[in-house]
Amino acid sequence: MLYGIIAATTALLLSAVLTALLRAAALRLGIADRRRQRTLPLFGGVAVALTSCLVATVGDRTGFAPLGAGVGELLVAGAAVAALGLFADVRRVKPRVLVAGTAVAAACVVPYEETGVPGGLLAVGWIVFVALGLRALDHADGLAGTVGVVTAFGAGACAAVEVMDGLAVLLSVLAAALTGFLMHNWPPARVGLGACGSLFTGFLLASAAVVTRAGYGLGSTAAVFGALTVVIGADVLLVVVSRRLSGRSGPDHLAHRLRRLGLTPQGAAVLLGAAAFSGVLVAVLVHLGWVGPTGALWVAGGALIVVLGLLRIKPSSTPRPVSPQVRGQLRVRNG
Repeated sequence: MLYGIIAATTALLLSAVLTALLRAAALRLGIADRRRQRTLPLFGGVAVALTSCLVATVGDRTGFAPLGAGVGELLVAGAAVAALGLFADVRRVKPRVLVAGTAVAAACVVPYEETGVPGGLLAVGWIVFVALGLRALDHADGLAGTVGVVTAFGAGACAAVEVMDGLAVLLSVLAAALTGFLMHNWPPARVGLGACGSLFTGFLLASAAVVTRAGYGLGSTAAVFGALTVVIGADVLLVVVSRRLSGRSGPDHLAHRLRRLGLTPQGAAVLLGAAAFSGVLVAVLVHLGWVGPTGALWVAGGALIVVLGLLRIKPSSTPRPVSPQVRGQLRVRNG
């Protein structure tokens, strides 16, 4: 318990410092993205991944917080996914490459002895969905990091209930690292999470949930998973339906629609963070057995109502112009 507190504190401070240092490196290298006509240097996700891996590895090697069977492999697979995301931040990578790479990593961490092969394949698909869904959620300042912190605490609570202390410590370290990153990412953000950090975070969260729920029934597990990642699922659903109806891509994510309702960037991040907390709370209660799996249906129903309501808010159809200054600062990373 004491080491968990020390590890989380160390991760928070180290992540905050590394994020600032790597932000400067990203600016020098020109590795940035455009968000509302401003350059947003990346590499914040690199700080999150490095901090999480370093602190967790030190705890395991020193014996203060052994990761336990399978958790070390999960962390290695997460690091591989982070490396793939970093490559995507620097160079153009087709979506199917990210899907395939994340799927291979997921296939290496699923406990097939407890899930069975069919259940294991479903788990692989869900891990890929969450990892790429969290990457898509990184469309607004502070959003992916906030949802990641809340979800990490929920997944960590479930792991603690199962007496998976090493996994619980890893998730608390991840939450702390994301919090340190949020010091620089809260609107208006000075650095972005990027594919490196979002894929790493989503992969660890989903894989940890799979390991924690291995051996439970499919129905209750689906309920826990759905409630745990309700904001990610709602964002994906909104984007898919919106683009199918309009026949084009555009700024049609959750935060985009909320901004058109008049919310500030901070307000959108807080509101969606609160929604994530509600889903996580239900997921933990279902895992504990204090609420039946049908409790997750209320979460799903609420998310569906929100998505249907936001679909009535027309997304912006006019692309934002890119200023010459921004165009000059953005690095052409597409080769």
